[in-house]
Amino acid sequence: MPTLDDYKGQEPAWCPGCGNFPILRAFKEAFVEMDIEPHQFLIVSGIGQSGKFPHYLKCNTFNGLHGRTLPVATGARLANHEMLVVAVAGDGDCYGEGGNHLMHAIRRNIGVKLFVHDNQIYGLTKGQASPTSMEEMVTKNQPFGVLSEQLNPMALAVALDCSFVARGYAGDHEHLKGLIKTAVNHKGFSLVDIFQPCVTFNRVNTYAWYSQRVYHIEDDYNPEDRVAAFQKALEWGDRIPIGVIYRNNRPTFEERVPVINELTLVKQPVSIEGLKSKLRKTIKEFF
Repeated sequence: MPTLDDYKGQEPAWCPGCGNFPILRAFKEAFVEMDIEPHQFLIVSGIGQSGKFPHYLKCNTFNGLHGRTLPVATGARLANHEMLVVAVAGDGDCYGEGGNHLMHAIRRNIGVKLFVHDNQIYGLTKGQASPTSMEEMVTKNQPFGVLSEQLNPMALAVALDCSFVARGYAGDHEHLKGLIKTAVNHKGFSLVDIFQPCVTFNRVNTYAWYSQRVYHIEDDYNPEDRVAAFQKALEWGDRIPIGVIYRNNRPTFEERVPVINELTLVKQPVSIEGLKSKLRKTIKEFF
């Protein structure tokens, strides 16, 4: 069984007090408790403070381009759907640059587990507004306040019939750890939006701000009720729900691809001679 020391990577370079630290701790503890070895999964990340997350773990890693986390994760999952594929991104990385990829990953229901570190600001590029920044919030680049409507990723995901939609909070360790486990064990695409205070550039959405507002979704709540889930996802203000907001069990993309139904792509035999023959035939047809 793995230990926390098995997951130790580079020393983190995040700001002291950054909400990424408790997310890293919850992630490592969840994977140790699920008895998942570091070599048994892949983490794909983009650019940003959240993008450094896999550097501070010991695991298979692909660090890609800003907003392009999910296309790489999708390709990895299709190449070897027996391997657990995790994607990590920031709110700007995922909901801004990568918003189009998010929509199609949800639509496909590819078996990738996406954890979004949502600090409601661009942290690495020094504090401009992100899609989840609240209206009227003043930043370095928005001295008159944010003019665009705040994106609601939970409501968007429910509207797109995402098969697993949840929200966590970096300041609620045990709850977040449980959400990570539940998301990993879900069959299909999982989106977990994690409130992650940025102590340097976001002086509005602080630990105190979140702690005064977040509440655990009630035990009798039914996450398979899509209408109720949409209503829950729209809650924002004095009370903000955390937990599993929506879940369904529709077929995954991998199940619907005939080529990999019985054998993963990486285990399928490759015939060089067969490939040469097809290339020759194709060349003759064109020339």
